[in-house]
Parts: sequence; structure tokens; C-alpha cells
Amino acid sequence: MREVWVITACLALVDATSIQYNDEDVAPETEKEFYRVQGDLYSLCRIKLLRLAYLIGYGTEIERSPVNSASLSMLPWPKPAVWPSVPDDATSEVVVKEKMILQETPRVKHFGIQRKPLPLEPTILVREANRRRSSLSVGNSSEIFYGRVEFNDGLAADVPAKMPQADKAHEFMMSRTYSSPGNFDCSIGRPMRLAEIFVAAERALKKTISNPDLQKILSSVENFEQKYMELTKGAADNYHHSWWKRYGVVLDGEIAAVCFKRGNFDLAAKSYEKVCALYAGEGWEDLLAEVLPSLAECQKSLNDEAGYLLSCVRLLSLDKGLFLSKERQAFQSEVVSLAHNEMTNHVPLDVSSLITFSGNPGPPMALCDGDTGTLSVTVWSGFPDDITLDSLTLTFMATYNADEGGKLRNSNATVLKPGRNTITFPLPPQKPGSYVLGVLTGHIGQLTFRSHSFSKGGPADSDDFMSYEKPTRPILKVFKPRPLADLSASISSALLINETQWIGIIAQPINYSLKGAVLHIDTGPGLMIEESHSIEMESNKKAGHGSVGTANSGDATKDSSVAAKDCSPAADKHFEQLCLVSGKIEFPDWASDVSSILWIPIRAIDDKLARGSSSGAPEKQSIVDRMRTIALKLEFGISKNQIYDTTIALHFSDPFHVSTRVANQCNDSTLLLQVVTLHSQVNATLSVYDAWLDLHDGFTHAGQGNGRPISAFFPLVISPSSRAGLLFCLCLEKRTAEDENNVPPENILNIRYEIAGDRTIGAHPPVTMKSNENAEDTSKNLVFRSALVLQQPVLSPCLAVGFLPLPSDSIRVGQLVTMKWRVERLKDIEEKRVPQNNDKMLYEINANSDKWMIAGRKRGHVSLDMKQGSRIVISILCMPLVAGYIHPPHLGLPGIDEVSITCSPAGCHLVRVLPPAPSSSFCVPA
Repeated sequence: MREVWVITACLALVDATSIQYNDEDVAPETEKEFYRVQGDLYSLCRIKLLRLAYLIGYGTEIERSPVNSASLSMLPWPKPAVWPSVPDDATSEVVVKEKMILQETPRVKHFGIQRKPLPLEPTILVREANRRRSSLSVGNSSEIFYGRVEFNDGLAADVPAKMPQADKAHEFMMSRTYSSPGNFDCSIGRPMRLAEIFVAAERALKKTISNPDLQKILSSVENFEQKYMELTKGAADNYHHSWWKRYGVVLDGEIAAVCFKRGNFDLAAKSYEKVCALYAGEGWEDLLAEVLPSLAECQKSLNDEAGYLLSCVRLLSLDKGLFLSKERQAFQSEVVSLAHNEMTNHVPLDVSSLITFSGNPGPPMALCDGDTGTLSVTVWSGFPDDITLDSLTLTFMATYNADEGGKLRNSNATVLKPGRNTITFPLPPQKPGSYVLGVLTGHIGQLTFRSHSFSKGGPADSDDFMSYEKPTRPILKVFKPRPLADLSASISSALLINETQWIGIIAQPINYSLKGAVLHIDTGPGLMIEESHSIEMESNKKAGHGSVGTANSGDATKDSSVAAKDCSPAADKHFEQLCLVSGKIEFPDWASDVSSILWIPIRAIDDKLARGSSSGAPEKQSIVDRMRTIALKLEFGISKNQIYDTTIALHFSDPFHVSTRVANQCNDSTLLLQVVTLHSQVNATLSVYDAWLDLHDGFTHAGQGNGRPISAFFPLVISPSSRAGLLFCLCLEKRTAEDENNVPPENILNIRYEIAGDRTIGAHPPVTMKSNENAEDTSKNLVFRSALVLQQPVLSPCLAVGFLPLPSDSIRVGQLVTMKWRVERLKDIEEKRVPQNNDKMLYEINANSDKWMIAGRKRGHVSLDMKQGSRIVISILCMPLVAGYIHPPHLGLPGIDEVSITCSPAGCHLVRVLPPAPSSSFCVPA
């Protein structure tokens, strides 16, 4: 009676308030509150109707959802003093109820999910109905429940589906036998069975209910279901307009269950999607596991491939304990089967909840600009079984912008095992920067899946593929372009011209591997490689602390400085002979991470004959004189994609510079003593074994000379950067006036010598002589030729340079002082023998920059007349920088030979410079 009264009162109150309510004159808050109350009334009325429906046996038609189960289980069950008894004329009705109970078969869910049904009815229904008969022996349970077994927890489970047909028939016959009161011999009424409870409750309700509409609702299952839908929709609609919108979504799920049972899959799917979104957002996975299979079945019936695949993936993503292993395998088989067989178009799918990936723990992979590599990625699979991916693509993004940095593709089939997997991707060259993982995409048949990554760097042994706590970290760092290798010449001093010399090229890796490197050599004009000789390569002993690296995969760097510094016999030293093939040299493996030297035999060709000078000192040569260039290109790196280009300049020179001057003249002016001075121009020891002079017209050897110098000290040894002299006796031949106007002819000086040097510091014996031949074999000596111009001697100076006294002896530091030199011509010079305007004379002031500051012009031209006695004074302003006795600046005349100049004073002299005058600013009071 209480349930009937609540239903009637709620329906009357809903109708009365709905008629009088006007939503135009109320505030929004009041409107929402009104709809909330209306929703509560509908919901309460709906729950009471479910209670009455179950009391009369309509429980099998009620959807076993978590909402219905929770609503009914939380309400107290009626406890009358005496449960209504079964009328005597209700035998046929009891039989009908028994058949209804026996024929009830639970609907098998999609994917073959077997779940224990949620309790809709209160579990104490049978006990409450028979509590006054508790003293009786109720016999075996089959007599009371005939086909239903009550578990220890009070829940009723269906048995007929698991029992043999013979047992079903036996139970059914037994139920009919004991359904009549006349068959039970006992003074006290026997315990009521469930079918009898339903009949007794229905008879009592018919006597209690006076509302004809309510009687019509409970008269048939169809009418009950229609009213059930009406009340559920009313509650859901009102909740959607109130504060409690989530309640409305939950009740939409109950409406969807009825639509699903009726076959209206379109409406059911729309409602199920909203319910699943709510449960997933709140993290209620237990409830989601109840509803999601129904949504998947709706989507499959509607041929919604994308939605059905997404539901399968979401089922796989739920907690493993919610489903059996074979059920989760069924989810996966549906995904694979549909992807390979049934799908007509590519379907994109987000599987980020099922497949995640990250870079491996540890420091990020380091590459240099332009390098390729192999990136190892850890992929976690949430599938219960192995799954084969037809293709796999990984994207990663640069940290400085949102653009995708690149894509790594693995076109081969990849098998993902449940849990942790390690997959390697070929890494093409990337731009400099720092990169993090982006998105993993791939194909399974016609299915295109996409997974987002969190770039986590968890423990190496962790299989937690759903860990979101790890922060994003770089997995790849590409360094900006930097020097990875260096090629340089091993020496800077001069090499021998026109002779085959070893030139050393130092190849040094800079924190990078030169494994498999190839060196291209291109010689410039005037330079050739002697291909008849092999190229030598050895480890560089002089490589100090220039550490070099291993391959560019982020491995630890190897330091080769220890081996480089160790010059003991036990130290590892490498040496190998290589061949030049098409202008290329391939590096051996041992030279990949150590500094090495390539020794290449090269010959610099110069067809010009060396020319001597008539001054006492060697003439200054241009810096580019006899320079040769060699172009080098080093290809290295994993894919030979790193290129280092450079051009090396090599300096070649003659072994000697020859200068001549007249040492003496006889009284008859016919005998000349000509001194030849040899200046060493190489960093090696030169041994002169013979020298002779080939004279041209105008000169002849004195006496019976054969052109050999007057010296018995052969071999003559000349140290590096030193000089030696040879003395020749010459006579002047008579020359005509016509010959005097001509340019003096060239005379050839021939020198046979040997060189003793080291190729690591400069000039050295040519490659052909670097052997164990006897050094005394004159045929192996080298020959040097130089052209000399022998002129009439100048035995007396033509210019006098004098340093004029200083204006004061009190020269102090920091004070300007004027230095003066006087230049006087001692001889007349005929204008016809000199070019026009030859009165211009070049001067140059040389001073120690640490001791003097020149405030005037240090170099220039002055005019000095050709007549004897002509004078000029050259002055310059300078400032002493240090105190003491120091050398003053020196005046030089670069265009005139030293033998033609006499200086006063003749030797080096000093001037006294006083300290700066005291200043009051430096005084400190006592």
C-alpha cells in the first residue's frame, strides 16, 4: 500500500505543478530548482514502480543495470506481519509464474562477456515472505526455488541454462506437484515459493490499487514497460534542465537499454555514447565496463566501423581485472579481424590509451648536423596478445617550435608483444636543435592508428605503459655545425724545390669518428704527386691533449691523448702504407679516433733558374714566391655526408741564396777576387762537396783556374739559417764600347751538395735518396745552379751617413726628442749611367718598439743631388719609453748596398735616457 500511495502521490504532484508552472516569470535559478524537484519526483515514482513490478514477477523484464540495482537495493523491503497468502483459486496463476521463471534466460552480452548479474531485487525477499514460517523444515532448496539457487551472499543465479533437460523437466513436474495446498500434509502452512509470492502479491495489489491507470500499468509487461519508459524519460528530461545534468545522462543510459532491447540501435547508441563519456570522464571504470559492451554491439549493428573499433580499444584500455583474459582476447581479435577483412576504407583511430612509447632512459641521443643514426624507442602495448603492425611511423618535434621535426618510418612488419617492446628506427639527418617525441602512427590492415607519447624516461625495467607522471624530456639533440675534423700541414718551413719531398698532412678528428673516411687530393699548378711511391700514414706522436671522439651515437668519448703523449717503445704506434687511387685515399680503421699524419711524396716544379744578388745580404722575397697549394676534401661520417674542405699552402725554396761582392782589386786592375756567399734557406744541414763557376763573355778565370773556388775545405757544412763563403779568382776581359752598353751576361754557379734533414721539420733528402745508399757516391748528390751578374767593383763608398748629436743630454722618458742624420754624397754620379729622377733616395727608420715610439714618418723618399758633396738632413720625432742606456733608432737606406755606405759612428752606440721627472701627484704626506 505504501508503494502504491507514493506512486499515486508523485504522479498527482507532477501533474498539478506542471499545470500551474509558468517558466516565463521565474529566475533561472528557480527554474532549474523546479526541474530538479520534478526530476526527483519522476525518479522516485520510477523506483517505486520497479518495486511493484518485481513483486508481481516482472523482474525479468527490468534491465539489470547498475542504476536500477543500486536504486532498488538501497530501499527497505516491506515487512508486513503476515505476508499475503495464496488464494485457493490461484493454482493456474502460480503455474504461469513458474513457467515465466523457468523460461527466463539471461541475454548473452556481446563478445561472450560473462558477468555475474547485478542484484535488482532485495536479497531478503523470500526470507521476509516466509519469516513467520521459519520454524518449519523447508526441505531441499529445489522445492522452494525449483530452478533457482540461492548463494551464500543471498544473490540468486539462474541455473536452467546449465542444467540438463531431464533435470529441468523433473523440477518443473515437482513444482506443479507441490504447488497445490492439498498436497502438503502439515497443520502449519508450508514455506511459500517464489512463484507463490508473486501471485500473492499481485492479488493483494489488485485489492489495494484503486487507480485504474495504475492497475492497467501492472496488468501486462507491455504496459509496464511503456510506463517505465515514460517515467524514465520524464526524470531524464527534467534533470537535463536542472542543476543535475549528470543524473539525466545516467537515466539516458536506462532509456538506451530499453531501446537496445527493442532493436532501436540508433537511439541506443547516441545515449550510450553520452553515458560512456560521463563514466570515462569520472573514472568510473566498473560502470563503464557494464555499458561499453552494449554500445559496441549497437555500433556493430549499425555498421559504424570507426565507432566500433574505438569501443573495442576502450574496452582493452580498461583495467585488466574487469574482464577475463579470453574476453580481452576477443576484443583484440575483433580489432584485427575488422582491420584486415571487413573494413572498406581507412579508419583513423586514437590508441594513445593502449599504445604509448618513449625514448630510452639516460642522456638523449647526440648527433652532429648532417649525420644519420639509429634511434631506439620503447613501446608499451596494452593488447593481451601479440599484434602485428604492418607499418610504423614515429614523429618528433623540435622544442623551440610546434612543428614536427621529422618522421621515422619502419616499413617492415613489426610484432608488438604485451608490455615492453624496443623498436629501432633509421634516423635521417635533422636540423640542429633539441627534439622530443611526438606521435606514433601506423597501419593494421585498413586501420590507421595514432598514439601520443609523453617522452617519459622511466626505469629500464618498468612495464608501466600508462605512467603519465614523467615530464617531457629531449630524446635527440642535433648540434649546430662545428668543426668535426681538421687537416693541416705538419711543417711550415721551406721544402726543396724541384725535388721529391715528403709533405705531412695532419688529420685530426675533433670529438668525432673518422671511420671509413676518404681523403681527396687535388694538386695545384706546378705541383705533382709522385704516384710511383706509396703514401705513408702513421699516428701523430705530437698530438697533445686534443681528444677525439667515437661514432656519433652519443657513446662516451675516447681520449687518445695518453697514447699520443706516450713515446715509449711499448706505446701503441700505428704505421701503414696506402695507395692513391683516382686521387683518393681511404683511411684505415685505426685512424678513426686518433690524430694521424699522412706523408705524401710531392714534387714542386719551377723551370726558372735561381738568380743571385750583388748585395751582401739576401734579398727579401715575396711571401707568395714559390708557394704551392694543394686542395684537400675529407669525406667522413656514417653516410659520408660530412665534408671538410681546405686548401693548404706549401712553401718551397732553393737550398741557397747566392750573393756576390768584390773583395779586392790588384794594382793593374786586371785581377779580381770575387766572393760568393751562400745563405742557407732551409731548416736542414747542407754539405757542399763541389762548386764551379761557368763564366760568360767579359770574365775569365785567373791563371790556370778551372772555375773551382780557391778552397781546400770540401765538404763544406752549412748549418740551418747560416752562411758560408767561396772565393773565386777572376779577370776582366777587354770589352768594346758596344758591349759596355749591353746588360752584363749571366754567369752560372754550380754547387754539388747533399742535404741532411728531417721531414717532420722541413727540407730533407728526396724520396729517391731516402735509402741505405752510400753517401760518398757522388752520383747521388744534388746539384744547385744559380745565375750571377758580375759587375765592376765599387771599392770605395759613395755615401756617408752620420748621426748628429742630440740637442741635450737630459733626455727623459715620455718627452719628445728629435733625432737627426746627415747624408752626404762622396762621389759624382754621371746622369747618363742612371735612370731619370734617380736622385730620389729611399730611407727607413728602424727602432725597437718596446723602447721607442716613433711620432714621425718612418719610411719615405728624399732628394739628394748627384754631385759630390751634396748633403741632406733627415730628422724624425720620437719618444723614449724606458730609462737607461739604450740604442737609438737606426737610419737605413734599403736601395743602396751596405758596402757603398760609410757610417759615423761606425759601430753601435748608446744614448742615456733619464727617468721621468717627479710629479707632486705621486707625493704622499708623512
